[in-house]
Amino acid sequence: MDFQDLLVRYFGHADIVSMKQETLDSGLERVRVDFGLETDSGRRFGLWALMYMLGAAPDLDVAFKDPAEQDAARNFMDLAARLDDD
Repeated sequence: MDFQDLLVRYFGHADIVSMKQETLDSGLERVRVDFGLETDSGRRFGLWALMYMLGAAPDLDVAFKDPAEQDAARNFMDLAARLDDD
C-alpha cells in the first residue's frame, strides 16, 4: 500500500497538509470501515498504520488479536517514533 495512493483513495487528494478537518474526519471514517471489513492481515496492517500516522488508530489489543501482529504494530510505532526524534 502506497501512502499517497491511500490518501487519494480515502481523502480525495494527497495533500494532507492543506486538508480540511471535515475531509480528514470523513476519510478516517472510510478507513475505519474498510479496516473492520478487511480480512487480509497485510492490508489490515496497512490501514492500521495509516490511522496510526494520522493519530486515529485503535489500540493494539482491539485492532489485532494475533500477538505477532501486535508485536509488528509495536515495532512500527517504535520506528515511527525514531523518525520523529530525528
